[in-house]
Amino acid sequence: MTDVEVIGQPCLDGKRRALVLTEDRVGHYPEFREFFVRRFSLDTDGLSKPGYVRAPSGMAYSLVFVGRSGEPFPDGLEVYALIDALEPLTEEDVDTDLWAFLRWMIQGIGGEWKVEDLDETGRLYQLPFLSRRG
Repeated sequence: MTDVEVIGQPCLDGKRRALVLTEDRVGHYPEFREFFVRRFSLDTDGLSKPGYVRAPSGMAYSLVFVGRSGEPFPDGLEVYALIDALEPLTEEDVDTDLWAFLRWMIQGIGGEWKVEDLDETGRLYQLPFLSRRG
C-alpha cells in the first residue's frame, strides 16, 4: 500500500507551485493514461481543473494534465509541489514523495505493471531513499 491519497483542492493562499516532474507522453502506454482518466474523472473534467494528491511527507501536489491537438487526453503531466511561499523545497521529501507517487500509479494500473519491478529498478539505480525504506 502507498501513502498517496487523492484530495480536493487545498488552500493555495500563501503557497507557491514548484515544478518537480514533467512527463511528456503519459499515453506512451495506454494503461497510464487510463489510470489518470479514472482517478481524476478526466473524461468529464478534462482540462477544467488540476488533480491534487497528498504524499507521505504531508506535502500536497498539483497534477496538471496536458492536452495536445490530435492526441488522446491527457497526453502529458506536470507535477507541482505546493509549498509555503518562502519555504525551501526539501529534495529528500520530493524524491521520496515522487517515488511513492510512481508506486501508487503502478499499483493502480496493475496488470503486467508491478510495484516490485519498479522498486527493483530503483535499487539498480541505487536511489538513496530506497535504502532507508523498511
